[in-house]
Amino acid sequence: MTKFVKKDQVNSTWYEIDAKNAVVGRVATIISKIIRGKNKATFTPHMDDGDFVVVKNIEQIKFTGKKFHNKKYFRHTGYPGGIKETTPEKLHEKKPSEALKLAVKRMLPGGVLGRKQLTKLKMYAGDKHPHESQNPKVIELNKLNNKNIIRN
Repeated sequence: MTKFVKKDQVNSTWYEIDAKNAVVGRVATIISKIIRGKNKATFTPHMDDGDFVVVKNIEQIKFTGKKFHNKKYFRHTGYPGGIKETTPEKLHEKKPSEALKLAVKRMLPGGVLGRKQLTKLKMYAGDKHPHESQNPKVIELNKLNNKNIIRN
């Protein structure tokens, strides 16, 4: 029999990731797994039982290859002929955190649950952030291997 986690049984942990010289896609996969709660044995697909993630040094995140200049992000205004495009280079000038946020958002489920889970992602430029009192566990990206992401 499958056991599902109830709302009052959810325990959230805080994690901290330093994005200095990290690749956007690789960081986004780790973040999305933590935010969804897939790193826990109690993963329930229809509930928000994930953990909080604080990403610092977001302005120093990298893209591989020529993606920083050539990749395109599309959006639509809703009007006829209203398609807009931008590159990560232009996006980085205005909002340094937006490229990572879009990557994580597209790895989460659509709808109300995905939007709620995305609020657990906190991104900051520089080393300082206001979540020191939560005592976040530090995830060192260079020490992770692909088989063992984050296990509680």
